[in-house]
Amino acid sequence: MEEKRLIVITGPTASGKTHRAVELAQAIGGEIISADSRQVYRGMDLGTGKDIDEYGDVPYHLIDIAPAGYKYNLYQYLRDCRAAMADIRSRGRYPILCGGTGLYVESVLKGLALPEVPENPELRQALRGKTIDELATILAGMKALHNTTDIDTAQRAIRAIEIETFYAAHPDAAAGAEPHPITNAVVIGIDIPRDDRRRRITERLQARLDAGMVDEVRSLLDSGIPPEDLIYYGLEYKYLTRHVIGELTYDEMFAGLETAIHQFAKRQMTWFRGMERRGFPIHWLPYDLPSADFLARTLPLIQ
Repeated sequence: MEEKRLIVITGPTASGKTHRAVELAQAIGGEIISADSRQVYRGMDLGTGKDIDEYGDVPYHLIDIAPAGYKYNLYQYLRDCRAAMADIRSRGRYPILCGGTGLYVESVLKGLALPEVPENPELRQALRGKTIDELATILAGMKALHNTTDIDTAQRAIRAIEIETFYAAHPDAAAGAEPHPITNAVVIGIDIPRDDRRRRITERLQARLDAGMVDEVRSLLDSGIPPEDLIYYGLEYKYLTRHVIGELTYDEMFAGLETAIHQFAKRQMTWFRGMERRGFPIHWLPYDLPSADFLARTLPLIQ
C-alpha cells in the first residue's frame, strides 16, 4: 500500500485553519495532528483555542496529552508527531498537520530529530535571578535569535540556554540527529488580509472571554499550578494569570493581550515567509473561500 503523503494546513492565528483541516480530512479520509505548542495541555482549552467541537467525527492527535504546568518541548513533539503519522498511515489514512506553531511545522518538514536534553540543576541555579535582558544576551552569544519565543519569559530563556549548553558539551549527540526532510509534503497556507485578521482576533478574544476564559485560568491556579508556570505559556495565560492574581485590571489585561496576539500573528507570518525562503513552498489560499472552492483547489495538490 502506498504511503499517504503528509498534508500541512498552516497560517496565522484566527485564519480558520482547523475548519479547513476538518473539511479536507472529511473529503480524503484524513486524521489531524495538532501543530500547536500549547494545545497539548489538558485543561487549557479556551486559552489555546482547541475548538474541539469543530473536529466532529474526524480523529485528532497531540491534543490534551500533557498536564497543565508541564513543559512539553520540541524533542517530545517531534517524537510524538512521528508516532502519530505512522499510526495514521498504518490505517491507510492521510496525516494532516494543522497548526500555527511555525517551529513545529518546519521542524517536522525538515525531518528533524533532536537528542533529549536533560535538566541541568547547577546551570539553572547559576542563572536564577537574572533578568530577561541578561538571559537574552547570554543566549545570543550561543545561537542566533531568529524569534522571541525563547525569551518570552525567564523560564523559557533558561531552558534555551540549558539546551544550547548541552549541545555544546555533547556535539556528537546533536550532530547524530541527522534530518531527513519530507520531500513530498503538501503545505497549504490560509491567507487572511491583515485587517480581517485583526478583526477576527478581537472578536475571538471577546468570545473566549465571554465563554469563561478567566474562570479557566482561575481554575488552573486553584488546582495548584503556580502563577509563574502559567505565565510561562505566554499570550492568554500570561495576561489572564496576571489579571487573576491582581497585577492587571480587566481592561489592562484585555488591551495588553489584544496587542500581544496581533504581534504574535505578525511574527507567525514572518516565520512562514522565512520558511518559503528556506525551501518550503506554501500554497496560499484565501481564508474566505467557499468550501467547494477550497476543496477544488486543494485536492489537485494532493494527487
